[in-house]
Amino acid sequence: MKMPLEDIRVIDLTHVWFGPWCTMMLAEMGAEVIKVEPPWGALGRIEEFGRMYGGAAPTFHHLNLNKKDIAVNTRTPEGLKLMQELIKKSDVIINNFAPGTMEKMGISYDECKKIRPNIIFAQLSGFGDTGPYREYSSYAVIAEAFAGWARAQGDRDDPNGPPKSLVGALGDLGPGTMAAMAIIAALRYRDKTGEGQKIDVAQYDCMFGYQVMTTNYWLSGKTEAERRTEDEERRKQRQQDPISQISGYLKVKDGYIMTTGLRAKAQDALKEKFGVEELSKELILKEIENMTREEAFHFFAKIGLPTAIVYYASESTHDPHINAREMITQVDHPLLGEIKAVNFPVKMSKTPGTVTTAAPLLGQHQREVIMGLLGYTEEEFDKLVQEGVIAYQPDIDKQLENWKKSS
Repeated sequence: MKMPLEDIRVIDLTHVWFGPWCTMMLAEMGAEVIKVEPPWGALGRIEEFGRMYGGAAPTFHHLNLNKKDIAVNTRTPEGLKLMQELIKKSDVIINNFAPGTMEKMGISYDECKKIRPNIIFAQLSGFGDTGPYREYSSYAVIAEAFAGWARAQGDRDDPNGPPKSLVGALGDLGPGTMAAMAIIAALRYRDKTGEGQKIDVAQYDCMFGYQVMTTNYWLSGKTEAERRTEDEERRKQRQQDPISQISGYLKVKDGYIMTTGLRAKAQDALKEKFGVEELSKELILKEIENMTREEAFHFFAKIGLPTAIVYYASESTHDPHINAREMITQVDHPLLGEIKAVNFPVKMSKTPGTVTTAAPLLGQHQREVIMGLLGYTEEEFDKLVQEGVIAYQPDIDKQLENWKKSS
């Protein structure tokens, strides 16, 4: 076995960030992930939502590596039949539609079990399949707000000011990672028992689980505002500590660095370096004001103080450590040619995850999946195209052939 999930086939009925991140994690660990889009394409292919590159938004390219793609109108009888045939040959089906949508489509968990008794059915949603908010819609920012993240983020700047959303849709990516972990656990359980199961992943549940302030509240019996008042004196005392004073974002010649951590050895090393008996924030800032970010980073890091260069994301792509860790790879895209992509972020000595293909074109693998995997004939395939059950662009094959020749 070269890849841990190389014998697993996944039907991907997801969109936006939450679901696609989950399915991409599985694809990068070797699963064959077949993305099923409507004939008009997923949200990431609609130009009104932002800039397009090669027919898709940057987030679509980022979140759909290693996947195959078919475009099917699942609301037609023929499209439903095609989906049922695909379910027979798959191990996992994942969606992040609103609860109840799969039932309306005719492929609920109960229906999927009739087709494939040991299927693993993952339902990803904002609030889960039970509870008073079950039918309400959600996005990352909704789960972040409910679980206390937005209020905590705002309080860092001004406890009396407005809440602030987290940057980067962590309310999608965190729950998506939890979903991938749960699916792998379900596969392990099926290996031992032969039984599939339903997995119900709610964004709100996951973001609530990540929020350690809940335990702080239970143990102290006091709200954030009450603790803030009590901690004021303690914070003042901590601020008198020189290392505490320089923890945070510090201005240097060409931008900012971040330092943190209370380490006595680092404090002693700084005193020796500067030839002083006592440290102050003013002294530290004066010593680093003419340093570049890189110089200040190495200066503090080598002393033993956890430090970072404050990058834009575009700058981090040039960081030598990220490149040494092989976090950037290259893939070939049929329309864009060779492009860079983020590699699988976890290192595994025996079965490393890998990125092998770019995000697919709409319907790029229609023939491979519908004819090759499901056994439809050329005539049956053409009929599906003519009746609008599947979207198929005849020039895709030509584009792919030209791309193969050129590469």
